[in-house]
Amino acid sequence: MTAPSNFSGNLLGDFLSASQRVLIFTGAGISTESGIPDFRSPGGLWSKMQPIYFQDFIASEHTRREAWRRRFSNADGWVGAKPNRGHLAVAELIQSGRAAVVVTQNVDNLHQVSGVPEQKVIELHGNSTYAKCLKCQTRVELVDLEREFQELGNVGPCKRCGGIIKTATISFGQQMPELPMRRTQEETQACDLFLVLGSSLSVYPAADFPLRAKQHGAKLVIVNRDATPLDDAADLVLHEGIGDTMTAALAELR
Repeated sequence: MTAPSNFSGNLLGDFLSASQRVLIFTGAGISTESGIPDFRSPGGLWSKMQPIYFQDFIASEHTRREAWRRRFSNADGWVGAKPNRGHLAVAELIQSGRAAVVVTQNVDNLHQVSGVPEQKVIELHGNSTYAKCLKCQTRVELVDLEREFQELGNVGPCKRCGGIIKTATISFGQQMPELPMRRTQEETQACDLFLVLGSSLSVYPAADFPLRAKQHGAKLVIVNRDATPLDDAADLVLHEGIGDTMTAALAELR
């Protein structure tokens, strides 16, 4: 069912009030209201620059240098972004206990900044606010790497083991992280409402989870400005702004 905009908040509030264990699944659309450009829409990041594939990053020092140049020039728009009303509404649902976890395709760390505890955020595509050695998994802070990049024009190997250092994100061609995928599967089977906020639901295997939730008896609600491939399967579809819709829905619960 697709709702007219003036009833959106009330209808979503009804679904939330009838649920005991909500899984919130977020994509790029929740962060566009914080000024972070999305990927696929006209004018999005992928229309301006081609993504760098994992295999190319590993194989080529030139490609690694370009990846770090993009990161430190803030070509992706993440630096300085702050949580918006959508993020704050998600944090309120988590803090109230109505929502169990946030599963996110985003790498911008804004759910954590908004007040969602680290252990309640499942990051399917990693996190762009720090880096890791691909060999020994040592965490490296970006401020240190940026200083090195500015001085030397590149980021050198891991000082502990000599491995390649990369932002802690999952790139194209890189294997999906096992633990977050397993946790998401478990939470998908346990939830009674699967709430999608700002995802195109076009990236697999992550986009499989809403249908798995439906198969286990959960309701499916999608809030996204554009249509998704799963709209017909959803119990409620709201093509509205996330901040306005979530703010109105939470007002119904208070």
